[in-house]
Amino acid sequence: MFWTIYEARVAANRPFLSLLQVAALTLAAAVVGFPAGALDRLDFVVSGADKKLAKAVRDASLLLSQQAQEQTNPQDLFAAARADYARIVNALYARGHYSVVVNITLDGREAAAIPPFEAPARIDRIAVMVDPGPQFRFSQTTIAPLAQGTDLPQGFRPGEAAESGVIADALSTSITAWRNMGHAKAGLSRQDLVADHPSARLAADLRLDPGPRLRLGSLTIQGAERMRTQRIRKIAGLPEGEVFSERELNRAATRLRRTGIFSSVALTEAEAITAPDLVGITAALVEQKPRRFSLGAEVASLDGLALTGYWLHRNLMGGGERLKVEGEITNIGSGYSGVDYSLGVTLDRPATITPDTTAGLAFGISHLDEIDYYANTAEFGLAFTHIFSEQLTARAGLTYKAQEGRDPGGSFSFRNLSLPIGVTWDRRDIATNPTAGTYLDAEVKPFLGFGTSDSGARLTMDGRVYRSLGEPGRLVLAARAQAGAILGATVLGTPRDDLFFSGGGGTVRGQPYRSLGISVARGFGPQFLLGGTYFLGASAEVRAKVTDRIGIVGFIDAGQIGLDGFFDDVGGWHSGAGLGLRYDTGFGPIRLDVAAPVGGTTGSGVQIYVGLGQAF
Repeated sequence: MFWTIYEARVAANRPFLSLLQVAALTLAAAVVGFPAGALDRLDFVVSGADKKLAKAVRDASLLLSQQAQEQTNPQDLFAAARADYARIVNALYARGHYSVVVNITLDGREAAAIPPFEAPARIDRIAVMVDPGPQFRFSQTTIAPLAQGTDLPQGFRPGEAAESGVIADALSTSITAWRNMGHAKAGLSRQDLVADHPSARLAADLRLDPGPRLRLGSLTIQGAERMRTQRIRKIAGLPEGEVFSERELNRAATRLRRTGIFSSVALTEAEAITAPDLVGITAALVEQKPRRFSLGAEVASLDGLALTGYWLHRNLMGGGERLKVEGEITNIGSGYSGVDYSLGVTLDRPATITPDTTAGLAFGISHLDEIDYYANTAEFGLAFTHIFSEQLTARAGLTYKAQEGRDPGGSFSFRNLSLPIGVTWDRRDIATNPTAGTYLDAEVKPFLGFGTSDSGARLTMDGRVYRSLGEPGRLVLAARAQAGAILGATVLGTPRDDLFFSGGGGTVRGQPYRSLGISVARGFGPQFLLGGTYFLGASAEVRAKVTDRIGIVGFIDAGQIGLDGFFDDVGGWHSGAGLGLRYDTGFGPIRLDVAAPVGGTTGSGVQIYVGLGQAF
């Protein structure tokens, strides 16, 4: 015997709440006062289901959620019981079970049979009995017509589990393919979903109407207050007059969100078609407050306290210009060096040259008071950043840098003009707390020295890999590799802050900050420590969740500094290892790491690091 999906649902799970019943139930709860009663027992049984399916059913239940929160108010329990019928059925439909029987009794009475205005004044026992029935499989999977190149989900084929989500994904994929070919009005014209209950088979036959091929019309802007509309159009970069594409629509929305100016961005096409073949687009925008500031702190037992902060104006002149003033004070209270500080100002303008290109001016000053030298630096530069995709970003710039300072060998002065070119490939799932994916940042910076400054090139690389074992995010393996090299310039002819050191929270935890470098003698004076021209770093972490918010971490770091190569005899290496604790705040974990040296001769004792966000 054959039934449609809708008929099967009604037969297996009657009766369902109508909108009128829900409204009546809500009104009754608001008007009638129910005395609170303690819930003595809640039995929840999913018969004939494996652990994964049973968990999906239990996760869908409002009753179990209220029990976990120790909510025993009868009116809340009654409303949750009525809602659980549909929630449980939908959860099972999503996994291909269409012969579902759900019984929910409140002190022996079926919850669905209790009139909304006769809600019980006391509930002592609730019993939930769920029979998922067999998992259905597709006997037929048809969607037509399909746009050229449509890639349907792997699960949408005869013999596979007939999950409702797979049907929805197949329909969405097919319509999106038509929309990307210019058919903005593509949609579902007819659907036949027929379940054969005796054989547990589902036949899915979906018919599409692509509609006419259209071109992008004019962009109408709603909600602009401080932002100029012509700049909004420039940033969106919607190619008016070209063939409609949902991909282009999504890219335009992403560009607008990326500015940080808008708290809400929604791009929708008009219902009507403008002759002969144009479809207008409306951008509904909500602007954020233009100003923002942030403060941060990180502390390590030997490196001292680091304070950071910035002030930001998102829309300085009404064209999306972003002005940012940021400062940093580090090594406060450090036992190895003096206090370092820096101040920087940047002005960025989106949609310069192309909609995906941002131009920026930057000026910064800094003071370094390290173990064996101090230096004052000033930089001014112009930079361009181009976003190729959500994962791939490239940057290039031109920077002039001046540095004055002194070390045990005497005073030094550097001047150079550099051309930094870099690329970032970010495929992490969550930037602040990644559990899967990869990250790669690489930069080459040729520089031309003036006076006593050498010319050469500085190369850096930072690669990271994240993998979850078992349940996503529960046990994560994380690894990081860093490398750097200075080519064509000597160690004494390179600005001090361009040289490489190892040690501290950013490289090797457990070793003192910047404790590994190159010992250099100038003239007849004593030896002193400078950074090397080659650097290698490696880190590995095992991150395990104890609860939804608390996690523990085991880690090991290692660093290598060289003068003539990565593994020469002039430099050296060191390593550190330790344990950490993480507390997830929702916007990033609070990090506490305790580490000690396990290799090398640059440090001893235990060091503690506290900060926000993972170490890498």
